[in-house]
Amino acid sequence: MPSHEAGWAHAEGALKGPSWLRQPSDPNALVPSLWSSTAHKVDGDLTIGGVAVADLVAEHMTPAYVLDEADLRARARSFRDAFATFDVFYAGKAFLCTTVARWIAEEGLSLDVCTGGELTVALRADFDPARIGFHGNNKSYAELRRAVDAGVGRIIVDSFAEIERLDEITKDLGRTAKVMVRVTAGVEAHTHEYIATAHEDQKFGFSITSGDAYAAVQMVRAAKKLKLLGLHSHIGSQIFDSSGFEVAARRVLALHARIADELGVAMPELDLGGGFGIAYTTQDDPSDPAQLATEMSKIVEHECRALGIDQPRLSIEPGRAIVGPAVCTVYTVGTVKPVVLDGGAVRTYVSVDGGMSDNIRTALYDADYSCTLANRHSEADAVLSRVVGRHCEAGDIVVKDEFLPGDLVLSLDVLQLQPHAASAGDRGAGRRGAGDRAPRD
Repeated sequence: MPSHEAGWAHAEGALKGPSWLRQPSDPNALVPSLWSSTAHKVDGDLTIGGVAVADLVAEHMTPAYVLDEADLRARARSFRDAFATFDVFYAGKAFLCTTVARWIAEEGLSLDVCTGGELTVALRADFDPARIGFHGNNKSYAELRRAVDAGVGRIIVDSFAEIERLDEITKDLGRTAKVMVRVTAGVEAHTHEYIATAHEDQKFGFSITSGDAYAAVQMVRAAKKLKLLGLHSHIGSQIFDSSGFEVAARRVLALHARIADELGVAMPELDLGGGFGIAYTTQDDPSDPAQLATEMSKIVEHECRALGIDQPRLSIEPGRAIVGPAVCTVYTVGTVKPVVLDGGAVRTYVSVDGGMSDNIRTALYDADYSCTLANRHSEADAVLSRVVGRHCEAGDIVVKDEFLPGDLVLSLDVLQLQPHAASAGDRGAGRRGAGDRAPRD
């Protein structure tokens, strides 16, 4: 779509919707790939985990996040089983509460956290600290001290200042901390600029090209109470194929081999990151966990053989791929406003009782979403609509383009947005934005 100085919403062709969005023959129908495995409609009423969304709304009101326990557990198992020889880390920043932490532990996954709040939630849930990885580019002294004191299994260091802090903390506590060095491999992931994390010009990690990654390893080695586990690489999020991992693995393993050769350090582990994509709309085509596991295993095996080194223990971080499809957001329609534009075109704005406070991704990443009428069957024709929030901000857009029934009823109709992942990292531990509900079979 051509650019416009006022943003994508005003660009030529915006009124027609994106090229991938097709007018449905039935706007009530669900697209199975966009919803949790237990979601279905009965006479227009959406149920998740055997619970009618309308009943949840009557009891808890909106906006609300609805989490399908059965679907989350099934996706956790699918990654655990597909990557059977890997350590699989669930991303706390995708969605974390004490109950979810317990589910993840029961399914045999490890957990990565990136704030002190997420670490608090994990420890409160009695998650084994030895199975926790602690991420973040600006961990505070207090957060690092708590992680070391709790016995967190791996701290992924992201700056020289952090290594200095950890050195001081471990000496003061008389405890050893296991660390991984996060490196940037110079790979441009095919994703949004702000969620691509392995190219050089960004805030995460130590550059392999500049020599900072090698220097960071030397610095960790010189710290008496820091134990080097290995290198950590993460090329981004919402990634649908393994091509970027192939380039990143080649560069990271080359550094791994150099460290072994020049420093005599055989690092036992390697984290390849993950950030696997999910289907927000019909344009998205996620890869199967088994396919990803096969491809990534072959990549590492081939590179290790070429370098003549032993294969380290591998870790992955599927990111939103475990919880994203299992969570949706429920809103109540507040107003419906057809707006006549130049040339007689009409854009229908559907305002709901939430917005960018519940999901910042549309405003932040220009992200696309899908939604459906959740509490009744409509006979009306589908109308190209834009779902917007209630906040006093023009960019408060929830769904840029979606075909919805043309007879939405104010204050009665319920829209369900799918998928959605709510971060504990940006909301803070122990605080809620929308209400959280977890149906189960």
